[in-house]
Amino acid sequence: MTTRLDRQIAFLNEADKLKSVNRGTLLCDASRPENSAEHSWHLTLYALVLADQAGPDVDVTRVTKMLILHDLVEIDAGDNPIFGTYEQTDMEAQEQLAADRIFGLLPDDLRDDLRGTWEEFEACETPTARFAKSLDRFQPPMQNLAAGGGSWIEYNVTEDQFVEKVGSRIAHGAPGLWAYARKHVSAWFSAHR
Repeated sequence: MTTRLDRQIAFLNEADKLKSVNRGTLLCDASRPENSAEHSWHLTLYALVLADQAGPDVDVTRVTKMLILHDLVEIDAGDNPIFGTYEQTDMEAQEQLAADRIFGLLPDDLRDDLRGTWEEFEACETPTARFAKSLDRFQPPMQNLAAGGGSWIEYNVTEDQFVEKVGSRIAHGAPGLWAYARKHVSAWFSAHR
């Protein structure tokens, strides 16, 4: 008979696979691509350190919960770099199937709680989710700046593409972070044209 603890441990062991999913973004020192588990950890640290950038209706504790969970689906669906080529609806369908399987490993109460948190992040409709999504879009450019351009070079990204794909997501939940990113990213692109 499978116990509650068996199911919890099965989920935690499955979550370990996130360490093997490489992302398109390099580490700040440009030594290698970060993996999705490192990204999730780093984002929770961003939430703690940049909490003063959150609006008054943002629950930063819930933001950290969203950020530690948000990429678990990449265990099955893989990482889709924002400047990569993929079909959005196919990716979303793969992620929903992954969420069904991965969160389904948990006891029902935990499954519903953690899946609901993931769904809230994906929907990006609450102030908390908007801030979490902003951090998810803000962290990679900060790493690209530290890494001398990082994935922008690999994907041949222009400043206009950056503004279009990343800007509105950051600005929507963290306008102060968008102002900071815009200034520093614009300077980088101006220097590298």
